[in-house]
This record gives sequence, structure tokens and C-alpha cells, in this order.
Amino acid sequence: MGSLVTLDLPPDSPVADLPWVITIGSLGDEEDWEPVVCGPYERAHALALAQAVVADEDLLAVVEPLLPRPDAEAIRDEIELARAAAEAPAGPDEPEFDEEAYETRRVRPGRAPTEAEVREGWARIAARLAG
Repeated sequence: MGSLVTLDLPPDSPVADLPWVITIGSLGDEEDWEPVVCGPYERAHALALAQAVVADEDLLAVVEPLLPRPDAEAIRDEIELARAAAEAPAGPDEPEFDEEAYETRRVRPGRAPTEAEVREGWARIAARLAG
């Protein structure tokens, strides 16, 4: 049985509306191959697909949001924000990196979205990114 790791988001998080990717790799050290990255998907589709793929195999799936940025400068800005957050001490209302923000769970087979559902999700993602 595989494992799935993803962000533990509050129900109203705007991050849930971003496109999401799935990175699937070996769960242990026995296999040596490059992880497979798939996406973008809507979050629910990414979680369901990852669950369906790793449920019956010793694989690890990481489901995480993409941060679409339109140019190199916007990417550099995002890098600077990440660096600053890593270097800054946590404030009174801001905890340091918390592994509990990530949810790791063993998964069982569930219903994966159909190809048509995934394609509809892609259309919704494209509309959000274009708009």
C-alpha cells in the first residue's frame, strides 16, 4: 500500500483553487528511478488520481499546488519570498515550519476521475489562468 502526502488546507483556503501536480516516486530505497510528475489538475482530481495510482503499490505520491507565474521576475519574487520566510524567525502568531501542515496517509483504492472529468477540470484551470 502506498502513501500520499499533501498540504492540510483549511476548507476555505484559496490555495485549493490553484492547479495541482502529482509527483510519484518510489516509497523506499529498493527502486532507483526518476519520479514522474503529472498535471496540472484540480485539487480533488489530483488527490483522487494519486490515491488510485499508489493504493496498491509501494509508491509515494506528493500532491502539491502549482504557483503559476507569468514571467521570470515574478518567479524571482516568489523565490525571494520563500528565502525571506525561511530566514525570518517565527513571529508570535506564525509558527516555524510545521510538518503537521502536511498530511501523510496510507491510501486505499477509490474512484479516480474519468478522462472526461479530468479534461473538464483542465478547461476550468485554463479559464482561471487566462482570466
